[in-house]
Formats: sequence, C-alpha cells, structure tokens
Amino acid sequence: MSVPFFDNKKQHSELRAEIDNAVSSVVNSGRFILGDNVKALEEDLAAFCGAKYGVGVASGTDAIHLALLACGIKQGDEVITTPFTFVATIEAICYIGAKPVFVDIDHKTLNINTDKIKKKINRKTKAILPVHLFGQAADMDPILSLAKENNLKVVEDAAQACGAEYKGKKACSLGDAGCLSFFPTKNLGCFGDGGMIITNSEEVAETAKVLRGHGSKVTYHYDLIGYNSRLDEMQAAILRSKLKHLEKWIKAREEKAAIYEKELSSIMEVHKPFVEEGRRHAFNYYTIRAKNRNMLKDHLNSKGIGSMVYYPLSLHLHKAYSFLKYKFGDMPESEAAQEEVLSLPIFPELEEDQIKNVCHEINSFYLNF
Repeated sequence: MSVPFFDNKKQHSELRAEIDNAVSSVVNSGRFILGDNVKALEEDLAAFCGAKYGVGVASGTDAIHLALLACGIKQGDEVITTPFTFVATIEAICYIGAKPVFVDIDHKTLNINTDKIKKKINRKTKAILPVHLFGQAADMDPILSLAKENNLKVVEDAAQACGAEYKGKKACSLGDAGCLSFFPTKNLGCFGDGGMIITNSEEVAETAKVLRGHGSKVTYHYDLIGYNSRLDEMQAAILRSKLKHLEKWIKAREEKAAIYEKELSSIMEVHKPFVEEGRRHAFNYYTIRAKNRNMLKDHLNSKGIGSMVYYPLSLHLHKAYSFLKYKFGDMPESEAAQEEVLSLPIFPELEEDQIKNVCHEINSFYLNF
C-alpha cells in the first residue's frame, strides 16, 4: 500500500467550493494587497491564538525577521536559539546582523534545553528565540522567567505549531511575539508562501506593520528602512476559509498520532514522540527516533511509503554558518538527533489502515534486519 508523506488534495477537494468562492470574491473586488481579508485574518488568527494583534507578512521567515526587528533587536546583538530547527530561524537573526547563539536540545522533546540557557546569557544577549519543534511548545516558563530577569525579548518560532498549547495557552501568545508560517505543509497552509506575527504588544504590531510596507506609515513617507513583506489578499482569503476547520484538523492529527502510539509501542528500536505534561502537541510532524534510521527510510521508500528527515544536519555544522565557530561535538544532543529522527506521514485525511501499514513495514524492517 502506497502512503504519501503529505497529501492535501482530498482536503482541498472537500473545500473546493468554499475556496473558489473566496478567491472569486477577491478577484471581483479588484483589491489584492492588504485588503479586508488580510485584516479579518489578522483579527481572527490573533483571537484563535489568544492574543490581541496579528500582522500578516509574506512568509514565516519574514515573520521571525520582522518580529525581531519590531522587538528592537539590532546589529551586534545576540539571540539565543536552538541548532535543531529549519534554517529560517537563524537566517532571520543573521539578516539583522545579530548573532545566533546556540543552546543544545532536550533529548526527549527535541526542543531547546532550558537548563542550558542561563550560562549563554551575557551583556550582548537581547532575545531568546525558542522553536516549538514539530508542533510541541518549548518549555516556556523558565524561558520567560530568564527573559524577565535579564530584560530580554522572547520571540516564539511557532512555524510548525499553529494550534499547539502550553499549559492551556496557545503558542504565539506567550512571548513578546510569535511567528507563524502558512507554507502549504503546515497545519494551516495557504497556496504558496505566507506568514504572520502574533503579539499582545500594540507597539510591536504597529512597528511590524510599518516594516512590512517599506517602512511607511503614510504613503511615500518613510519612517524606517522597511521591506516588501505583505500577505496578499488571495492567500488571506484562502486561509480564512481554512481557519474555520483548523481545530477539527488538529484533533484529527491527534487521533492519527494516537494510532501510531499504539501500533509502534512494541517496537523497541523506535522511540515515539515524547509529549510533555501540560502540552497540546499539534503534530505538524510525527517524528520518531529510530535505530538504523537511513536504512529504515530506504525500506519505507521501497514500499511506497513517504518519510522525511527533519533535520539531517544541525545548523551549527553548516558551511554557511561556519563563521559562528561551532564544531562537531559542541551540541551532542542535536548531533545525535540528526542521525535518528524520521518523520512519518501525518495529515488529517490519512486513513487508519495507511498508518497501520506504515507501522507494519517498520516492524517488518526490524524483524528482518
């Protein structure tokens, strides 16, 4: 049985009429940039996250970049973050001329190890950028406590965690700003690129709006050096249609994860995702740690089963970031994870028998290894 790693065709087929109407409405309006759909989506998604303000931007990467700028991060500042994440997390820091400072990950959750943050704080440190990896929120209480003690900003990278919760509060509502991606594979995905900054700070929201529109509050008058980073009306209209279904889709992902949990429980070579108490995992990805990961991936591929490695090389080891002067051995947990992690198919429309087939093939691989 072939099982795709990700497939949104059925979802879009079911929503086709609704999405077609939304797109047609935008076309008929003649308004394609920063119109009523963007404004409504900003309000609705901020409310969904339990925050006051949303600022639509062109991508999740831009959301992090502009959020850091809006929080006052400048050239020469240091931002503490994790090396085990998508490159956008540190690209955004580097765009500013700030320096990413890496803290290794927790073995169980794969999120930043909050016990190791304090010793990396110095006079140049201006922010902490936790990543809510794969859909599970980082341990925010100690991060927020350290930030308060040291007058630091907290910007949440929640690109993979729309709908995730930490002790009853939604991701993006906990720090000074939270950042979402609407890349098509995300829990809430558009038909291209898009992102949003979520914040409870009016100042951060207003500054981000100025930055996304070339630094202008009044047309052709520029208060800041800005950027062209606007979420367009077409994508906002599509996202508004999908947002109404997001909670249902997250519940479906939780149900798929529960099936995996049961079916994989007897396979000793596999470590299932560890969900911390007090978290709601949004399961943007279902990521296991597996013995002989590369061979397992090849076996699944031979059976028509999709899988992905997020991430095969921790960011501190990439050529592009060699100027940061990290070396192999500096982040042992992250380096171990890169050899073991494997993300399995998970999306709301995935069938139970497909999941059981994936697990059957994993079990078969280890029995015959």
